[in-house]
Amino acid sequence: MEFLVNGAPRRIDITNLVIAGWTGRDKAAVEHHIAELAAIGVKRPRTVPCFYRVGANLLTTAREVEVAGEHSSGEVEFVLVSAPDGLYVGVGSDHTDRKVEAYGITVSKQMCPKPIGAELWPFAEVEGHWDRLVLRSHVTRKGKRRLYQEGAVSGMLAPGDLLRRFADSGGGLPPGTAMFCGTLAVRGEISGGERFEIELHDAVKNRSLSHEYATRSLAIAD
Repeated sequence: MEFLVNGAPRRIDITNLVIAGWTGRDKAAVEHHIAELAAIGVKRPRTVPCFYRVGANLLTTAREVEVAGEHSSGEVEFVLVSAPDGLYVGVGSDHTDRKVEAYGITVSKQMCPKPIGAELWPFAEVEGHWDRLVLRSHVTRKGKRRLYQEGAVSGMLAPGDLLRRFADSGGGLPPGTAMFCGTLAVRGEISGGERFEIELHDAVKNRSLSHEYATRSLAIAD
């Protein structure tokens, strides 16, 4: 995939895509997210955190994605991207089919493209002030834009802690792997829309990673 790092184009071959779920540091906050998903029929996870493997071909920087029906929605997440020369961080959306999620989370994760912004930061540039980064998302539904999620990344496990819990990593992330690292509770009800905007803001360096994408719902034949 083609990314942008410090203003320069950078190609990184992504061969493995992992979606980490239930990654909150605060057990009460994790339970809240479990409860809000349970309200729409999603079963409780067997372990916390969970690591779902999905097709690397789902990762995309496209500005429009196609989804089946109208039951999907996005979630803003920081994304760790491992390259041969080190670790990078980006912002992405774990776009998921909520109807299928009630049937099986692993299957639902495979149903939709996983948008990611084209720009990445070297992880070393933000590691020292990691907990001050802020995630934010907005959703536009029926023409009305609203704040959907907002909060510090300190709500989720720090990258080092998360990777120590990832059985395949040995404490690191194998080159060629991208990992979505969990999300915040939504403001209001879980809902999709025609446009989703995501941001990872660094107040210390006064900069942001951002991405936005439209969703095009494909008709259901049966």
